[in-house]
Amino acid sequence: MSKNYEQIAALVRDTLVDAGSTFRQDKKDAYEKAIKKEKNEKARWVLKTILENAEAAEEAHSPLCDDTGIPHLVLEVGQDCAVTGKMLDAVRAGVAEGLRKLPGRPMGIMGGESQRIDQSGGLNPDSAGVEPAPILLRRCEENVIRLHILMFGGGPAIRAKTGRIFHKHDTQTVLDEIVEWAKDGVARLGCSPCTLAIGVGRSHFEATSMMLQAQVDGRFGVQSEMEKEITRRVNEADIGPLGLHGNTSVIATFMKIGPQRASGVRIVCVRPACCFEPRIASVEFTV
Repeated sequence: MSKNYEQIAALVRDTLVDAGSTFRQDKKDAYEKAIKKEKNEKARWVLKTILENAEAAEEAHSPLCDDTGIPHLVLEVGQDCAVTGKMLDAVRAGVAEGLRKLPGRPMGIMGGESQRIDQSGGLNPDSAGVEPAPILLRRCEENVIRLHILMFGGGPAIRAKTGRIFHKHDTQTVLDEIVEWAKDGVARLGCSPCTLAIGVGRSHFEATSMMLQAQVDGRFGVQSEMEKEITRRVNEADIGPLGLHGNTSVIATFMKIGPQRASGVRIVCVRPACCFEPRIASVEFTV
């Protein structure tokens, strides 16, 4: 591997560690704001403890959670930039190094297709045995190559839902269904408060990719009217941090709506990202 790609691998390694061990500043600010507004004493204690845990993890460069997550990658490419196979190899090498450095929890299952399904192939003891999800590629306005790394935990994946909603020519009908999905997911997840990640698309793949991009683009201090409504209505369900009740079931909602087709349904993905998610960090490459 050339020096340039060795540098890319090192950047990716350190970015993955940051993603798995650090709250972005806007998330810290959102927690501080929630602590001040929360009236339930037990809920407020949970919020404070989560923030203290995040600060300790950042200082030690250690995992925010025992479920260190599956790497999900979004690669942004500027107009005059080129992505090569060697660059993608360097990214994968950096992910592997980052999983070892974090360290990631060994969760990779070995063996053939059937063995990976039933887990009879055994557990790979190497943290880097956790394969990253397929890379999502998109254009960006700046003439750079930028990589976003998100670490996805198992709990939110179990409680997420992707399916069709009959819109009945009324946006509110879709929002109502999303709120019901979100309330159910947050209540069952346990490790709340959540950040709701929502994608709306024309297919299951597109809706899920929109959900992923919503976490990349979302900012806790910037919420659309629809995002505010979803957050408010789920918080009114009184689920609260760790299910202890209170008015902080959801810190924020990140929603991305893609192109739509002439159809009676919208395909929607709702992920109740846990109290430590989105675990995300970004890096730009010079090539």
